[in-house]
Amino acid sequence: MSESIHLEYIVEGNNFTSAGAASDEIKNQLKKLGILTEDIRRVAIAMYEGEINMVIHAGGGIAVADIFVDHIDIQLIDQGKGIENIELAMQPGWSTAKPEVLAMGFGAGMGIPNMKKYTDDFKIESEVGKGTTVKLTIKFH
Repeated sequence: MSESIHLEYIVEGNNFTSAGAASDEIKNQLKKLGILTEDIRRVAIAMYEGEINMVIHAGGGIAVADIFVDHIDIQLIDQGKGIENIELAMQPGWSTAKPEVLAMGFGAGMGIPNMKKYTDDFKIESEVGKGTTVKLTIKFH
């Protein structure tokens, strides 16, 4: 692969049935490219966590992935309410998910910590009332 592969997905807000569809499609694309299973696992976890956060908290958004020979860059972009305190949101277990979301098994406060844990580069930018952009890079071994 001499050039990058560019993929974009719409993530629907509050649609728990299709949550994870984008990360699943990326996972399948990486399998076709022969990327190592451990690298695919890291991509799938980090991207899924971002997707589910957009579904729960932001009313949806866009997932953009650029696949290169040696890494993948992912951007998760929403125009939701934004994150008031990023430092607090990065603490494992901290969540603003509503009780009905927690009852479904989502929103346990591990999304942002897991995105950081499974990536080689993690950046989050958020403005209250305007939205959030998360940038993830995962290097392939």
